[in-house]
Amino acid sequence: MGPPLVYHPAYAAPLPSGHRFPMQKFRLLRDRLEQLELASSERIHQPLPSPRRWLELVHGRDYHQAFARGLLSTQEVRRIGLPASTPLVRRSWLAVGGTVLTARLALSRGLACHLAGGTHHAFPLHGSGFCIFNDCAVAARVLLAEGRVRQVLVIDLDVHQGDGTAAIFAGDPQVFTFSMHGASNFPLRKQTSDLDLALEDGVEDAPYLAALGRALPDLLSQVRPDLVLYNAGVDPHRNDRLGRLQLSDDGLYRRDWMVLEAVLRRRIPVATVIGGGYDGLAALVERHTLVVRAAHELARIHGL
Repeated sequence: MGPPLVYHPAYAAPLPSGHRFPMQKFRLLRDRLEQLELASSERIHQPLPSPRRWLELVHGRDYHQAFARGLLSTQEVRRIGLPASTPLVRRSWLAVGGTVLTARLALSRGLACHLAGGTHHAFPLHGSGFCIFNDCAVAARVLLAEGRVRQVLVIDLDVHQGDGTAAIFAGDPQVFTFSMHGASNFPLRKQTSDLDLALEDGVEDAPYLAALGRALPDLLSQVRPDLVLYNAGVDPHRNDRLGRLQLSDDGLYRRDWMVLEAVLRRRIPVATVIGGGYDGLAALVERHTLVVRAAHELARIHGL
């Protein structure tokens, strides 16, 4: 059967022609997973939009209202990099609800995959780098507030540091943030995660996986989380336009397998989000299938 998947057709909000954010990847990813027989209507769960009370566990009311009403300044919109529109507003609230739903499914099923999410550059009072609301931060805060978990670990392997997530949880002992990213890549001004592994440009599969393999066991033993939120961004790929690292498709798949296997072996629930990636749509969508492929195989092995 495989792990539950979370998706909504409204994720593929229309953008102006020529915009560099690959918004159609969400719809194409769902279609490709259906072709691979990794997605079916029985496995796909459709989220509701995040209620305001969830969003405000992380984001200020003035900020989210200004975004929803199209009242952000030109500079604030430029910092986000996405033009405000009614479909984008709906999509943003739905995607946060989607990551909360994915986390809930992970707690009940052991493993769940969101076919979106990973907007880790969003701060409490502003968006940045194509990120409006920080979905993983909201999910962590919602589950903590409900008492469903006491300790959350965010594993962020997008090539760009999870700066918004690090800032949101700075000094919060209930959420441990781990970011492994390109040292010289966006954002220019890094935040301080609980654990940062900053890699030089050009790192290939073997040293990347070795560094990750050294970090994971101690991290999981030290933090002992009740839930892992895993950002499986594919922009460390060698062909990514914004990446600067040199991972192959196989390297990305082995990375996702390594993370999920290490977590599931310890019987820790894990929710995945797809994070970033910037390449031609067909190649990009294929890379985003990798975390779902790894999750499907490991769900079979672990009887989930």
